[in-house]
Amino acid sequence: MIQWESGRRSENVDDRRSMGPRGVAMGGVGTIVMMVIIYFVSGGDLGQVLRFFLANQGQAVQQQANQQPNPQDDQLADFASVILADTEDVWTVQFQKMGREYRPTEMVLYRNQVQSGCGNASSAAGPFYCPADQKLYLDLSFYEELDRRFGAPGDFARAYVIAHEVGHHVQNLLGMMDQRQEMLRRMSENEFSVRLELQADFLAGVWAHYAQVERNILEPGDIEEGLRAASAIGDDTLQKKSQGYVVKESFTHGSSAQRVRWFKKGFETGDLRQGDTFSAKDL
Repeated sequence: MIQWESGRRSENVDDRRSMGPRGVAMGGVGTIVMMVIIYFVSGGDLGQVLRFFLANQGQAVQQQANQQPNPQDDQLADFASVILADTEDVWTVQFQKMGREYRPTEMVLYRNQVQSGCGNASSAAGPFYCPADQKLYLDLSFYEELDRRFGAPGDFARAYVIAHEVGHHVQNLLGMMDQRQEMLRRMSENEFSVRLELQADFLAGVWAHYAQVERNILEPGDIEEGLRAASAIGDDTLQKKSQGYVVKESFTHGSSAQRVRWFKKGFETGDLRQGDTFSAKDL
């Protein structure tokens, strides 16, 4: 189990768990607009406006009550904030070594659905990073899936998920995503996606390397938890579970073996120069 309780909490967390399905608070501007419309349509009948307001408020209160996070969610949110803060500490130092400035990503916690810079998304999409707004999005219910559906429980498995998405932010800041069109001249869209994801796994390993070296946050078995998570969400494993066979050409994240290999490489070396998955011939 990661020693995380005493860690710093990140200031870059946008907690939208108590908001509506699109990440917008119940009531608000939409309610005011409707009240104005009703006022004019009813010929200035304030009674109708008041009745609408009270009904709307009652519905909003009920919806908000239904959306209130439970104590377990709060603990997971606290955990996520600590892990995000640790990635900030690691990448700030690593970027300084490159003579660059690290600009932290913001982590959006939500439930069910959320509005991102990349469009609407549901929890079914899993955790994701949006290059358009440079934010990562996490529905904490994914951790239940990681445990029950993927068989990869544990604090470090959860930390790996965040570190992987932060890895995409690092790629974005280093300009890797800007090279997409150039890369697609010599590889398919799926191959580009696989190499991008494997590099994010490598970067998650690099974070774990320095988190351990500098803060000794890991305990025996933690890395195995991360490796199980990486293996459980490999394309081949997921395809075997869903359809009973594997179609390698359709991979978008890499096989279980590839994901484990690149995470381990990042963790064991901590050397950013060894993470060029785009030039690697043997993934």
